[in-house]
Amino acid sequence: MKILIADDHDLVRDTVVAFLDREADLELSSCESLGAALAMIEETGPFDLVLLDYSMPEMNGLEGLERAMAANGGMPVAIMSGTAPRAVAQDALDQGAAGFLPKTMGAKSLVNAVRFMMAGEIYAPVKFMTEVVEEEEHELAKKLTERELEVLQGLCQGLSNKEIARDTGLQEVTIKLHVKTLCRKLDAKNRTQAAVTAKDAGLF
Repeated sequence: MKILIADDHDLVRDTVVAFLDREADLELSSCESLGAALAMIEETGPFDLVLLDYSMPEMNGLEGLERAMAANGGMPVAIMSGTAPRAVAQDALDQGAAGFLPKTMGAKSLVNAVRFMMAGEIYAPVKFMTEVVEEEEHELAKKLTERELEVLQGLCQGLSNKEIARDTGLQEVTIKLHVKTLCRKLDAKNRTQAAVTAKDAGLF
């Protein structure tokens, strides 16, 4: 059974590989980015299971999940994360992910989850998915004005400044100023990083 683990954090990737490598019937491959994962799927795939880190390079939110699912020929693809909120986990499952694995899982639970997904089932930790969370304003949203949130949502949708200006009824130069402010408030180097930060935090 072939499994591909894609995670940009060496320690996490090596730990997951070590957990699964104890299973004699599992053949493991690993890489550090979505692009590398897609290349490996094309070269040696499809894999019986692909595990993707939600926050690694090139993922662009759950867009990376869709690309990996398409590349892996209908075989299961799951998301791993140590920070993504429940809403992101649910969105991943709704989009067809084979499962959502918190990085806090122990070795035995991870192996069980992997075998469950390779058997064609959908895995999600019950406690994580059903935990009652008090509704409150998102931490990132607290930093931003209503208009800045509108602009940030446009960035997350991949819209240009011109398109955001059209949708919000503002001048394009005003949108540029909002983007600059957003980058400063989110500690992002550019608009793309600002959008990734918002998506990783589950704001949109």
